[in-house]
Amino acid sequence: MIDYDNLALFITASALLALAPGPDNIFVFTQSIVNGRSAGMKIILGLCSGLVAHTTIVALGVAAIFQTSIVAFNILKYIGAAYLLYLSWKAFRASSGNIKITEKSPLTSWQLYRRGIIMNVTNPKVSIFFMAFLPQFAKPENGLMALQLIALGMVFILVTFVVFGLIAQLAGVIGRWILKSETGEKVMNKVASLVFASLAVKLILTEQR
Repeated sequence: MIDYDNLALFITASALLALAPGPDNIFVFTQSIVNGRSAGMKIILGLCSGLVAHTTIVALGVAAIFQTSIVAFNILKYIGAAYLLYLSWKAFRASSGNIKITEKSPLTSWQLYRRGIIMNVTNPKVSIFFMAFLPQFAKPENGLMALQLIALGMVFILVTFVVFGLIAQLAGVIGRWILKSETGEKVMNKVASLVFASLAVKLILTEQR
């Protein structure tokens, strides 16, 4: 069992990390503006599903592979970068009038959910971060380390879902206001394209440590 003081500290740290500007919450923010709050929540579910995979990887010790194997690390990050560049190109080519001022996104629930999963799973730094972060709050005397890491990972996912959900709600309100004009829609398409491209470049430049 994780003691309550340690858990409170972990929740606080997790919330601050979720709020800190990063690829995932920027992704949620821009997509919620362009596609609406409901779409943002579906992307968040995808991102959180990706975090489940990273938690499992860390608990099983597989994350060490990405930390020690430059080939595995690079393969995964280039797949992620290619997907982000693909999204950037689609956003750049999107014409005005494609975005309707409703809570229903032109993308299906599965497409939105899949975006979140791919965005998260193809970033090897997340597994490495989890491998460095989670063990700090697990103690051998509290039971099996693997179970503690899984429990901590689930708490981190819950905190992330709440924080990102608030971001999606705020971004959705902003998006409905901006996208009332055709110019605003065109600008947001280009901004989304730039964000995707920037995240791709950032991922490509990420080095194994």
